[in-house]
Amino acid sequence: MGEHLEIERRFLVDARGEKPWRSHAISHSIEQHYVPRQAFTVKAGVLHGFERPLATLSKTESAVWAAETAWVVRLRRKNDRCIVTCKARQTNDTSAELEWTVAELDMNAMLAHGPFPSIVKTRYEWTAPDNTVWEVDEFEGPLAGVVLAEVELTSSEQTFDIPAWAGQEVTGLASWSNHALSSTLGGPKP
Repeated sequence: MGEHLEIERRFLVDARGEKPWRSHAISHSIEQHYVPRQAFTVKAGVLHGFERPLATLSKTESAVWAAETAWVVRLRRKNDRCIVTCKARQTNDTSAELEWTVAELDMNAMLAHGPFPSIVKTRYEWTAPDNTVWEVDEFEGPLAGVVLAEVELTSSEQTFDIPAWAGQEVTGLASWSNHALSSTLGGPKP
């Protein structure tokens, strides 16, 4: 299951001053919608969303899917790419993760079942001097002004340098997850 684990640490960022993470960074426009887990099933090795076939799962993906019951399901548009991601928290910094690219037509058909709690953000991918890649999310709309940074690691014990602009660590605090933030906006609950 190791290949389907995501290990990351998250930090609040005070973005009132300089924004060095924008320098020499790749940026992406992202919108994310959080949909009810019950709308997704696996039948005969195929992931279905709202009864719509979306992706064929490998044996490993099928085993990971079956081993978890607390999946949070996210529909994401990242620039022009549509992605279904299922995450299940394992520890404070580790989640099981399954992810598939889907067609725009499938994404639109699933979103038609909404509205769902959602967020919009610009993501900057910034490479630190120690070669760790930080993803800095500047939220938009009702969450404008919120900035979170995360670094993905190869293990929980991996050491890394925390940039001076990264503030309080919020790793493992459920209230700072994108899923929780989307639900604080007063929209429908997933």
